[in-house]
Amino acid sequence: MNTRRKFSGRFLDPASTAIFAVAAVLPLLVQQPYWQGVLVVALYYGIMAVAWNLLAGFAGQFTLSPAAFSLLGAYTSGVLNFHYGLSPAVGIPLGVLVAGLTGLLLGRISVRMRGPYVSLTSVAFLHIVSIVISNSYSITRGDLGLQVPDLFGLSRVGYFYVFLAALVLVQVLVYQLLRSRAGLFIQALRDDELAAASRGVDVTRWKTVVFGISSAMCGLAGGLYVHFIRLASPEIGTILQSGLVVTMAVVGGMATLAGPLIGAFFIQVASEALRAIGMQHMLVFALLVILSVRFFPGGLWGFVEDMLRKPRVPAEPTVAAARERVGP
Repeated sequence: MNTRRKFSGRFLDPASTAIFAVAAVLPLLVQQPYWQGVLVVALYYGIMAVAWNLLAGFAGQFTLSPAAFSLLGAYTSGVLNFHYGLSPAVGIPLGVLVAGLTGLLLGRISVRMRGPYVSLTSVAFLHIVSIVISNSYSITRGDLGLQVPDLFGLSRVGYFYVFLAALVLVQVLVYQLLRSRAGLFIQALRDDELAAASRGVDVTRWKTVVFGISSAMCGLAGGLYVHFIRLASPEIGTILQSGLVVTMAVVGGMATLAGPLIGAFFIQVASEALRAIGMQHMLVFALLVILSVRFFPGGLWGFVEDMLRKPRVPAEPTVAAARERVGP
């Protein structure tokens, strides 16, 4: 297997760089606190969408458990602060560690599974985490949740830039990973696992590693998010939350770098904007998702790429120009 890659000196792909540049000026254009909060939540989902896309889009391991690892990151920081008074500066990194190690364990368990069996295992894991947290009242206070402090007294604009920095960090890590030799091995698992194994790729190792990395990223999202909403609740880890993350990555464009970013902003902002029409907003929102998947199978970013690559139709030559080419 040829594992050589030409190093271009980039830390991030141009499309993601452009998206982050536009996102950085959004707080200057959006002054309403409510919509600033919507943008913060979009960044939260963006981190998880990037993490899930690494696992499912690039490694071919389709799961439905990103919200479970976000829940682990949230409750690790929440419990440590509520019971022991530890600062979020300690709790959030520990939440990333707990989520990452748990992801390594889940990856090891599901290493010999394929297709729907991986998805079913991830759904079972999600329910186990939710049930344990909901029933551990002495530690988590069950469905009542844990009240946690905000992140160093940040305003909503401050939270926006903290989440944006975290999303940039996650995207840079994914970009650099995919451009490395390990990235070739990870993508080989998606293309043909048996062929990859026959060419010397350690399938067990790389499946486990990518599970751990993706889970740690979700743990980072959850650790930040719990201090934004200031409540550690089992609602963070529902199957609906995981489904929303998957929808964002698919609508934006699976197996692309820019797709999950576009999908997270589009889905979150569109769903909030449609609330103005009342209870029917979920029906309209679902219809928009169906139409986007139907007519843009490569996602919104895939549609943009197709438009950019579309060759220009040459203009019809004039009679005078034709005579100049062929002579009198």
